[in-house]
Amino acid sequence: MLLEKLDALHQSQTSQELLDGTVRFARSLGFQTISTTVVVDGPGDTTDFHCLDNTPPGYRDVFEDLGNARRDPVMQHCKRAATPIVWDQETYVRVGKDAMWERQAPFGYRVGIALALHLPQGRHFLVGVDRDQALPKDADVVGRMVADLQLFAVFAQDAAMRLLLPAHQAPDIPSLTSREMEGLKWTMEGKTAWEVGRILGISEQTVVRHLNSATHKLDCVNKHHAVVKAMRLGVIR
Repeated sequence: MLLEKLDALHQSQTSQELLDGTVRFARSLGFQTISTTVVVDGPGDTTDFHCLDNTPPGYRDVFEDLGNARRDPVMQHCKRAATPIVWDQETYVRVGKDAMWERQAPFGYRVGIALALHLPQGRHFLVGVDRDQALPKDADVVGRMVADLQLFAVFAQDAAMRLLLPAHQAPDIPSLTSREMEGLKWTMEGKTAWEVGRILGISEQTVVRHLNSATHKLDCVNKHHAVVKAMRLGVIR
């Protein structure tokens, strides 16, 4: 059921459809607010930001302040790392930013989960969900929230790049070799690299090499992300 919902989100045709889908996803996890941001590194120190979010109006000026973002420990974590961060007041207190947390808490930004996908060609995709209630104490429940957010990012990133970036920044459809397409097709069927190797009569290492190449060409973060994007582009069916 979750995969069906995410696939529908991935097929969004407008930025409003994408925003509506992301908000529904966040609320299904128990979070009131969500932000998804496409970041494109330009020449020199220039950076373009393209964001979809349901930030409360009273907090929007702070949310859009890049100087504030550069001081935020959650944003700094996402800038440096690909691992998700589960944050709360203590995250800010540890680095002497407790006043920043006090400012955002009344708007529902008391706890949350955030992560970033760092892609080729200086592109990044950031997503964060936030709420005003403490997270469950059960580590397994929180772990499932994080896993669902990671899966969401895989589906939402490609739609966000397609809908939010100007045409001149959108990547071209890559040309994949026959082996790369075969690897993606069998991965789509749930086969492991070892199983694909047995089917195609090549080594597991060769399959991995083809999948890694396809993933790179498609500007994706892993083979599953590559399958999703290749299906949308019509590269595989």
